[in-house]
Amino acid sequence: MISQLLKPTLIILLIQVFSIEIQAQEVYSEEEEESAISFSGSVDAYYRSRAEAPATSFANLNGFSLGMVNLIASHEGKKAGFVGDLVFGPRGTEAVFGSVGSSNIVNQLYAYWNVSDNTRLTIGNFNTFLGYEVISPTANFNYSTSYAFSYGPFSHTGLKADFSFNGGLSLMLGVFNETDATEFQPIGSDYYGGAQLGYEFENGGAWLNALFTDGFFQIDLTAGVDVTESVYVGLNATSASDSFSGVAGYVQLATSDALKFGIRGEYFSDTGVEAIAADESVFDVTLSANYSTGNLTIIPEVRLDSASADLFDGGNSSSLSSFVLAAVYGF
Repeated sequence: MISQLLKPTLIILLIQVFSIEIQAQEVYSEEEEESAISFSGSVDAYYRSRAEAPATSFANLNGFSLGMVNLIASHEGKKAGFVGDLVFGPRGTEAVFGSVGSSNIVNQLYAYWNVSDNTRLTIGNFNTFLGYEVISPTANFNYSTSYAFSYGPFSHTGLKADFSFNGGLSLMLGVFNETDATEFQPIGSDYYGGAQLGYEFENGGAWLNALFTDGFFQIDLTAGVDVTESVYVGLNATSASDSFSGVAGYVQLATSDALKFGIRGEYFSDTGVEAIAADESVFDVTLSANYSTGNLTIIPEVRLDSASADLFDGGNSSSLSSFVLAAVYGF
């Protein structure tokens, strides 16, 4: 009789203990999630076949050359998080050219607060929202960069609000220091306003970007779509008042999981930034391959730049051809 009474009691006790164990594991998992910090980054190096390079950022040193070491620490909690992004090496130095002192290794440094499921506030220094290409070589298909990327902003320091809506729509509004002024706002400089309207769908998306201040306005369109499982097409069109304008198209073909081919064609007009020469233009075509093995990507690349005037070879040629072989390891 007693044993019959004990059986259901023991079962109930076991269920309660098991329930407590599950709850403890859930609490532990939440605490573990809240305390977890993730680390990522990349290392890259390359070979350039000739001393003269296009007037674009990165991949422009002669012979066997260094890219950068990129070290990123981040924490993503349910309500808040941060990113600390450090860069070392020639590519990193170019990326943070507006920084001085100890900040000349800080590529990004920001914290964010998820106010709600569809609203995030971010304060600090973060890479620009304009353009198709980025600073990290792991996120670009081509190793060399476009003119439009090279002379657009690299980063902003300020406050921004990101909003997400139903149907794939998103909106960003922000106020920033002078472009590429990372540590603080220089005295006498104007603050910049920024906005981005995005639309994402199953196979791609499009983003309309604007950056503006007194006497300056830049508008930028970035889009990309997976046409098929193996073909991707991207687009970037941009115009900055009294500075430059350009358009670039990107087509990539995956022949296997390990091997992809891509081509970038760009037209760039210099209307005052003097990237190449005022009132001149350049058309460049870049053919790249990406061969991946594990976390390592090998990128052989052939590039041809053709200008509207004799801007290369000491002013004796209107064209420049170059070859780059890069190795990018992401972790």
